[in-house]
Amino acid sequence: MINKLKLFACTLLVGATGFAQEVAFTEYDLDNGLHVILHQDNTAPVVTTAVMYHVGGKDREDGRTGFAHFFEHLLFEGTENIGNGKWFEIVSSHGGSNNANTTQDRTYYYEIFPSNNLELGLWMESERMLHPVIKQKGVDTQNEVVKEERRLRYDNSPYGNLLQSMSANLFEKHPYKDPNVGYMEDLDAAQLDEFKAYFDKYYVPNNAVLVVAGDLEIKDTKEMVQNYFGDIPAGEAITRSFPEEAPITEQVNAKAYDSNIQIPATVIGYRTPSFTAKDSYVLNMISDYLSDGNSSKLYKKLVDDQKQALQVGAFNLEQEDYGMYLIFALPLGETSSEILTTEIEEEIAKLRNDLISEKDFQKLQNKAENSYVNSNSSVAGIANSLARNYLLYGDTNLINDEIKIYRNITREDIKRVANEYLKPNQRVVLEYLPESSQAE
Repeated sequence: MINKLKLFACTLLVGATGFAQEVAFTEYDLDNGLHVILHQDNTAPVVTTAVMYHVGGKDREDGRTGFAHFFEHLLFEGTENIGNGKWFEIVSSHGGSNNANTTQDRTYYYEIFPSNNLELGLWMESERMLHPVIKQKGVDTQNEVVKEERRLRYDNSPYGNLLQSMSANLFEKHPYKDPNVGYMEDLDAAQLDEFKAYFDKYYVPNNAVLVVAGDLEIKDTKEMVQNYFGDIPAGEAITRSFPEEAPITEQVNAKAYDSNIQIPATVIGYRTPSFTAKDSYVLNMISDYLSDGNSSKLYKKLVDDQKQALQVGAFNLEQEDYGMYLIFALPLGETSSEILTTEIEEEIAKLRNDLISEKDFQKLQNKAENSYVNSNSSVAGIANSLARNYLLYGDTNLINDEIKIYRNITREDIKRVANEYLKPNQRVVLEYLPESSQAE
């Protein structure tokens, strides 16, 4: 308990010290292709050890969805040298915390330890990469865990399948059409050899980046990284060839039903470019303009002034191959989906036709800068940014340069991007309805 309290206090201290204008880092490759990034920050005795693998929900074959998310769970089962169910016990008993998460594009594992346990974090992640135990018993156990997660977070949660319903209508061919968590029948049907083959293909050093950030010494850490990861064999080079989507040229109208809701939702979706494109950054700013805060255009109009919506939000869901730009609204009273769609389109049309005011534009620039600073205000946040920027964006130094992208966005860019991606004939309009209305 004392170690946990110390770690918590150190984490607060790291956050309180603020964000250094320039994040210094050292990066290099091991002979097996593992990319290593080290960030030294000795202001507090805390260190983050993280591995990001370039594998996500989209890396699957038809009939075998959800493997990457499944492995997020399975790779905590244990290794040849870490007993079954002992992973979390080891971490917590050494004053640390850990977690993992999976998107359609990558999987991220990390540990946060007091810095005197840096070597422990490196050993554990090397064990995960080199010596995982993939046996039928563990597969069966985690299969039940994933099923329960799906029931809790999606199938039995209000609006839990809203995003999946939109994805299935925005994409016809690309694997983004399927849920990151996968379909349970696919996991049930998969054989043990298929899980082993999936691991051997994707969880290899040349498909990963290791980040160590915090209270460390570069020379000593390099030696430890070499000791624990240098001898792990490289895997075969991974090639990806996902089908391209034809542009949406006519509005798509769709309906989906949810037994867990009583209030319907109207969701408008647009297919947008990769998160590596400048236009994706512009779409982030458009989201802030439309729905971030009570003074944003959609909130003020639909919720405050016209009393047509209980809630409204605009989000740029950034992904590696295609993004999704989503606007959703929950109606107030008898407001119809058609009215909400019309009112939302009116605000987007203003973006397409006119430049936003200088005052509003400056607010957007300030929000972008605050968001940038906050994302890198802790050692753990910096580790995440370094891993993501290298593995997915191909530019580790984006951690220092990203704010320049936002600063170079103009009001004309906002108008151009709205015209290019947010037109009525390029959208999906989804009515997400209570299941009880299906019989009406």
